Amino acid sequence: MFLSRIWHEWRDCLFVVKPDTVVRWHRLGFKLYCRWKSRRRKRGRPRVSPELTALIRKISLANPLWGAPRIHGELLNLGIDLAQSTISKYMARPRRPPSQTWNTFLRNHLGETASIDFFTVPTATYRILYVFLVLSHDRRRVIHFNVTEFTSATWTARQLIEAFPWDTAPKFLLRDRDSIYGHGVTRTIRNLCAEQVLAAPRSPWQNPYVERLIGSIRRECLDHVIVMNENHLRKVLKEYFRYYTDARTHLALDKDCPEPRMVEPPEMGKIVAIPQVGGLHHRYTRMAA
Repeated sequence: MFLSRIWHEWRDCLFVVKPDTVVRWHRLGFKLYCRWKSRRRKRGRPRVSPELTALIRKISLANPLWGAPRIHGELLNLGIDLAQSTISKYMARPRRPPSQTWNTFLRNHLGETASIDFFTVPTATYRILYVFLVLSHDRRRVIHFNVTEFTSATWTARQLIEAFPWDTAPKFLLRDRDSIYGHGVTRTIRNLCAEQVLAAPRSPWQNPYVERLIGSIRRECLDHVIVMNENHLRKVLKEYFRYYTDARTHLALDKDCPEPRMVEPPEMGKIVAIPQVGGLHHRYTRMAA
């Protein structure tokens, strides 16, 4: 009635429709209303930066045993305040059950692993000397070494007994397939309650720690020395291993030594150099004036 008062020609716009048309119009109107209701608004939860999502994925991939609560706690300690549901959203989802990496697995067993190997050194009179090494993988410590001109399985077995007295042998002992390791060596390793792990033929990279040690001995010591005899070689190697254990830093040990060195602050005094290995290397320490 109100429309008829202000619009006198309203009857000219009337037309008859079917009930189905009215229902269709209602559905279309409801669809447009829902679209308007769910339109994108400026307010709401702030977006997470790509750097932060990459960090969450990196942490979850590096620690497959961690869940969203653990990662949430680590981020809180780093000053990053995110909802736990957001972390769960951006975590990497492994297809298989979580498993540690091979690097982690091997690091957890380094304390129970050692390796043995021989290398040769020529003397000034062109004689060939054999050096036997026993290396612990945990802190790259040289447990035992000896020098001989004539090798045998009996001599090698005796070196293993000297290297691991009183049930101190590791669980795993890595070695190559050199013929010097005869039945006597195998029996000695078994009596030490250790399990020998054999490298594949002609595969020195499968025994990398002791091979790397031999390379370091040659590059840093023996390539600069002419060996006279067994006693001279034994003395040179003893001096080098003292430097190797107490002074030389190792990348695999976070630039520390097999025997950890104490950090010396400037208050301890001035820096002095201590010659080692006949002056081929030096150890730097602080001494009070």
